Amino acid sequence: MLKIKKKDKVIIKKGKDKGKTGEVLKIRPSSGKAVVSKLNVAKKHSRPTGQSQGGVLDVELPVSLANLQLICTKCDQPTKVKFDRLQDGEKVRICKKCGEMIV
Repeated sequence: MLKIKKKDKVIIKKGKDKGKTGEVLKIRPSSGKAVVSKLNVAKKHSRPTGQSQGGVLDVELPVSLANLQLICTKCDQPTKVKFDRLQDGEKVRICKKCGEMIV
């Protein structure tokens, strides 16, 4: 189980976008990277095709999971994550600052 999942709110700890927050759009567990909305943006030049007009596009590039930190939905602060099991055996993520379950 990963500490960061799709649709989580995260903050970037290192790099040119340090301190900015965004929502995780995609996780790539094999490479250990995630795509975060409106962060780590680069320009991409594309040719016109039958479907698109072409030109210069803004593309979000993947960020290493080591450079991201989860923001708790309850206390709204960057936090570390610990794992625990419920009575029925389901594994859940828990905020280390406030102790609440992260959904």
